[in-house]
Amino acid sequence: MADKKITINDLAVMVKQGFDGVTKEFRKVSQRMDTLEQGQEAIKLRLDNVAYRFELVELQKRVEKIEKKVGVN
Repeated sequence: MADKKITINDLAVMVKQGFDGVTKEFRKVSQRMDTLEQGQEAIKLRLDNVAYRFELVELQKRVEKIEKKVGVN
């Protein structure tokens, strides 16, 4: 079996193909990260518009007091 000689150009092509493969994988990861970040932003926006439980409880107590004073309860 004869040994195949690898030229500098052959080696350069192999290295370039390796780097191209890594670049493609980084792009995929970057796209996934972008998608995750967008999802997190959507969650944050929703949570900004949600009243916290303790606020709701406090408001409920206040409404009940007002209703008793007014005689609506």
